[in-house]
Amino acid sequence: MARHGAGTPFLLRLSLLLLLRPGGEWGLSRTLGCASVAVGSPIVPLGSAITASCTIWSELCRGLEKGKVRITWMLDNEPMAGSQRRGPGGTEVSNLTLPRFNRTQAKLWCWVEWNGTKQRVGMAEIRAGYPPAKPFNLSCVLNLSDYGLTCQWEQGADSHLPTSVALKCAGDLRAHSSCCCRSRAQVVTGCTPQSDRNRCTVPRRLLQLYRQMEIWVSAANALGTAESEHLYIDPMDVAKLDPPALQSIQSIPFQTNCVALTWEMARSNAHMELQCELRYRASEDPAWALVTDIVGQTGTTQYCGFLFGTQYHFQMRCRRSSARGYWSEWSPGRNYTTHEKAPTGKLDAWWSTQPDRAGGQLEVQLRWKPPRRQEANGRVLGYRVTLSPRRRGRDPPTVCNTTHTQCSFSAPVGTRRVYLSAYNTAGESAATEVVLLETKGEPLARLWAMPGGEHSLWVHWEAPPAPVAAYILEWQRVFSEPSRCSACWQMERDGDATSALIQDGIEPFQRYNISVYPLYKDAIGVPIHTTAYSKQKAPSYAPKLHLKSISKSDAELCWDPVPVEMQNGFITSYTIFWANSTAEVSSAAVNPSLSSFVIRELKPSTLYKVHIMASTAAGSTNGTSLTLVTMVLDDIEIQFLFLTLGLIFVLLILLLICFQKNGRVKQQFWPSVPDPANSSLGKWVPVELQQHLHVPGAREPGLATISTVTVLERATWGKEPPTEPAGTFLAMPQPYVRQEGPSCGWVAAEPHRGPRGSGETIQYARVVGDGYKGQQHAPPRLYLRSSSSQPLLPDPSPSPKPYQNLWFHRAAPDSCPGDGGCPEEPPATFPLLQGLRISGAEELHDCRTF
Repeated sequence: MARHGAGTPFLLRLSLLLLLRPGGEWGLSRTLGCASVAVGSPIVPLGSAITASCTIWSELCRGLEKGKVRITWMLDNEPMAGSQRRGPGGTEVSNLTLPRFNRTQAKLWCWVEWNGTKQRVGMAEIRAGYPPAKPFNLSCVLNLSDYGLTCQWEQGADSHLPTSVALKCAGDLRAHSSCCCRSRAQVVTGCTPQSDRNRCTVPRRLLQLYRQMEIWVSAANALGTAESEHLYIDPMDVAKLDPPALQSIQSIPFQTNCVALTWEMARSNAHMELQCELRYRASEDPAWALVTDIVGQTGTTQYCGFLFGTQYHFQMRCRRSSARGYWSEWSPGRNYTTHEKAPTGKLDAWWSTQPDRAGGQLEVQLRWKPPRRQEANGRVLGYRVTLSPRRRGRDPPTVCNTTHTQCSFSAPVGTRRVYLSAYNTAGESAATEVVLLETKGEPLARLWAMPGGEHSLWVHWEAPPAPVAAYILEWQRVFSEPSRCSACWQMERDGDATSALIQDGIEPFQRYNISVYPLYKDAIGVPIHTTAYSKQKAPSYAPKLHLKSISKSDAELCWDPVPVEMQNGFITSYTIFWANSTAEVSSAAVNPSLSSFVIRELKPSTLYKVHIMASTAAGSTNGTSLTLVTMVLDDIEIQFLFLTLGLIFVLLILLLICFQKNGRVKQQFWPSVPDPANSSLGKWVPVELQQHLHVPGAREPGLATISTVTVLERATWGKEPPTEPAGTFLAMPQPYVRQEGPSCGWVAAEPHRGPRGSGETIQYARVVGDGYKGQQHAPPRLYLRSSSSQPLLPDPSPSPKPYQNLWFHRAAPDSCPGDGGCPEEPPATFPLLQGLRISGAEELHDCRTF
C-alpha cells in the first residue's frame, strides 16, 4: 500500500500529460470534453472587439478533481490576461475581452496550469476583414467567332476574407428557356472567374441575341455582399467585328492629290451594315490622319489632300453602323507612294562673297535650305545655280549643279544676282532670284538667347529702327580648337518678328555662338552675336592646379582653363580651397577669366592641401588636391643669408691664413725696427784692434751689417783749414770707407778731385762688410746714401761729445798736405769707425795706418 500510495502523484501527472498533450483538445474530446473555448464570432470586422471564454470541467478531467487549476490565454504567441472564476457544477471559467482586434487572422489558445505544468486545452480561430468592395468598370465584348460574351471588371480593395465573385445575367423567361435570367423567384449565375481573374465568358447557350439583357458582378463574404453597376445591353451591340482587308490604292485622277481605296469585309460580317474609318500617315509623320464616316460593306472610297511623291501607310477598321459598339482591330497596313510633280515655291538662300586674290573674279559661297515637303513634290535629285534667268528655248550656263545644299563658285566682279532652282524626275522648279547685297546696314539693337528645351534655343532680339524684310539666324557649336564645320542657319521671313526657335543640331551641355543678320531691301545689316546653352550641368572636371612660385607666406597657383566642350555651361567662378594640418580651411572665389591666383597670409614652413572647384549655374565640380609646403625664408632673406655666410667664410679663410703666416703679416703691419743701442754691432771690434787694444767685450759676437755711410763735404786739399775755437764741434764728421778685402785697416777718406782738378765733394762711397769669424765673403753690397748725420751704432756707453773727441781736434801732421791734416786712426771707443776702411787708401800714403 505504501508503495502504491507513493506512486500515485507520478501516475496522475503522467495521465494528465497524456490527456492534455499538444492537440490536447482531441484528448479531452475523448474524455467527454472536459474543456471548451467559445468566441462571440469567429469572423469579425477588422478593428472591432472580440470576447472569448474557456470552461474547464474538473470532474471530467481525471487528475484535476483535486488541486487548484489556473487558466491562461495566448493569442498566437502573445500572452493575454483574462479573468477566472468558479462556475456552476464545479467548473472553472475564464473570460477574455480584446477591445480592438487588428489582425486579419489569429489563433486564440486556452492553457491550463496545474502543479506547475502548463498545457493547451482548447483553441478558437478568429479572422477579421472588411465587407467586399463594389466591383467597377464592367464591360463586355461579343466574339463573333464563337458568339461567347466575355466580360471583365475591376474588383476593388482586398477584403482580407474569402470572397466569392460571380458574373450574373438575367433575361426574359419567355425569350429563351435555357438562358440565364433573373425573376422574382430565380437568379442564374452566368460564370465564375477562375484563378482570381477578373474576367469570364458567358457561353452562347446562355445568351439572348438581339434582346436586352441585364449583366452585373456580385461579390460576397462573411461580412456582406456587393454588386457592380448593372449593364443593360443587347449582346450584338457589343460584338467586335473582324477587320476588313485593303485591296488596292491608286491615284485618281492622275496628276492630282487624290487617291481611291478598295477594301473587302470579313465573311463573319457579311450580313451586317458597317461603319468604317481609314487612317494614314507619311513615313516622316508621327501622327495619323483619320478619315471617318465611310459606309458600306465592300466597296471603294476616295480622299484628297495627299502630297506628291510621298509614301503613305494606310489602315482600315469597321463596326456595326446601327450600334455604338466596339471597333474591329485595324486591318494590316498597306503602303502607297503618290506620283511626283515638279518642285514649287522659292528656296531660302544665304551667301557670302569676297574678291579673289587676282581681283578679277568674285568668290561666292551660296547656301540654301531644301524645299519644304509640300513644295518638293517628290524626292529632289539636285540643285542648279546660274548667273542669269532661264528663258524660253535657251538655258543659261550653269555655274553649279550639285546634290548638296551649298556651293562655291566664281563670278565676274560686279555680279549682283544669281539664280537657284531644284529639280526632280517630274521637272524643275522656277528659279529663285538671289540678290548679293552688301553688309552695310544697321545692326540689331539687342540680342539674347535662352533654352527652349534640351534640343532647341529661343533667340530674341530688338528690331532696328529701319524696316526689315527678313532675318538670317546663324549658329555654330563652339570648340576649343578652330573648326571647319559649317554653321547652321535659318531664315525668318517675317520682318516684324522679334524671336525665333532654332532646333537644327542643338545638343544639351554644348555652347553655341549665335549671330543674327537683319535683311533690308538694299543691304544686309551688320550682325551681332551672343552665346547660349540649351541645358547646363556641372563641369565634367575641374582644372588641374600647378604651383608657379612659393615663399614663406605666399603661393602663386596657375591652371589651364577647362575646355569649352567639358564646361557643360557658363563657368560662373573658380573657388580655391586650402587647408593646413589643423583643418583650418579657407577659400577664395576667382573670376572665371583668370587662370592664376596668389594665396597670401600663409604660415611659414607649413603643409597645405589646395584644390579648385569649377562652378556653373547648374552645379560644381571639385578638382584633384595639390600638396605644398611653404618656405622658412623668402628668396631675399635666403640670398642675404648666403651672402652673410659667404662673407663669414671668407673672413675665416683670411684669419686662417693670418695665423699660418703670422710673422710675415706682423712684419707687414708692424715692421721690426732694430734698437741701435742694443745692437751687437755697437759692441763689435775688428780683430786688429783686439790684438792691440784689450777692449772689454771685444770678443763678443756681433753682426757685421753696416748701414749707409754719408760722405761729408771737406775743404779742398792744399788749403789751410780755418781756425776754429777750442771746444767747438766739427760741422760735419769725416767719412770713413772700409776697403774691400780681408783685414783692411781704417784710413781717413780723402776727398776725390773732380775731373777738372777742382776739389769736389765725394757724394757716395762703397762700403763692404768683412766676413765674421771665417764666414764666406759675401758679394759686395751697394749702400745708398743716408741723410742722417748721427752716428749709426753708438756704443752702449754714451759717446763722447765732439769737444771731447781728440780725433776731431788734433792738429794735422806736417807731412800731411792740406788744411785738414791727416786723419788719425779711430780710437777704440768708436767701434763703428774702427770697422771701416776707405777704399782707395793708397792715395792717402801720408796717412798713418794700423
